Amino acid sequence: MNKKIGFIGCGQMGQAMIQGMIGAGIVKPGEIAATALSDETIDFVTDEIGIQISTDNKKLARESDLLFLAVKPYVYQGVIQEIRDEVDEETVVVTIAAGITLDQMKAAFDKNVKVIRSMPNTPSLVGQGMSVLCPNDFVTDEELADVMEVFESFGEAEVIQESLMDAVPAVSGSSPAFVYMFIEAMADTAVQQGFPRDKAYKLASQAVQGAAKMVLETGRHPGELKDAVCTPGGVTIEGVNTLEQTGLRSSIIQAMNACTKKSKDLSSGK
Repeated sequence: MNKKIGFIGCGQMGQAMIQGMIGAGIVKPGEIAATALSDETIDFVTDEIGIQISTDNKKLARESDLLFLAVKPYVYQGVIQEIRDEVDEETVVVTIAAGITLDQMKAAFDKNVKVIRSMPNTPSLVGQGMSVLCPNDFVTDEELADVMEVFESFGEAEVIQESLMDAVPAVSGSSPAFVYMFIEAMADTAVQQGFPRDKAYKLASQAVQGAAKMVLETGRHPGELKDAVCTPGGVTIEGVNTLEQTGLRSSIIQAMNACTKKSKDLSSGK
C-alpha cells in the first residue's frame, strides 16, 4: 500500500491494529508512525513493534495519508483542536471510538474532511479482528477500499450505515470481553474438577473457537448446531437446561443493551 499511515494514540487497540498490519505484510514498520503521551508507551512500541513514535501530533497529522485517531472518546475534541489546521483535504481520518459521530467530526474540524467511522476489536492482534466501517460522503470508493484493505489485513471488515454503529460495540467490539469471562468460568470449573489450569484454558478456548468456526463455515443456525450436540437424556441438554434456568440469554441481552445505551449516550454527549 503506497500510503503514509499515522496513529494518534498507540494504546492496546492501536498496537493490535499496527501489529496486525505489519504481520499481514501490507506495510513495513518504517511506513507507519504514531504518537503517544507516556514515555512507557513510547519505549514499549519502539522496542516491541519498531515503528516511528513521538509526541508530535501536528507533525504526524501533516504527514499522514491515512490518519487513525486511536484515542479515548473524551479526548477527541482536544486532539482535533490541535491537529485540524494540519489535516490536508485529501487526508482520510479514521475514528476508532464508540459514540463519535460523523457529524460531530465535521463540527469539530469545522470544515469538510474525509472521515471513516470505525469500530475494530482486540482480536485484530492475532489476525481475527471484526471491524465495522462507516464513511462520510467525502470519502471516495477507492479511499474506502484502501481503508478496508487495512482492516482486512487483521481480520474481517464490513461497511454499514451509521444508524447501526451504536449497536456495534455490543455485538463485536465489547463482546470479546464477555467471551473471555465465559472461557474463564469454564476453565475455573474444570480446575475445580481437577484439571491443570493451562489445559483447562486450552480446552475451553478451543471449544469456543471451534463452535464459532462451525457457525461461520457451515452457515447453519446456532440453534440447529446446539441441538446437534444435545443427545436426548444426555449431559449437554442437562447443562443447556441449567443455563436457561439461570438466565444466560437474558444476561447476554441485558449486557449488550447496556453497551448500546452507553454508546448512544456518548454520541449525545451524556
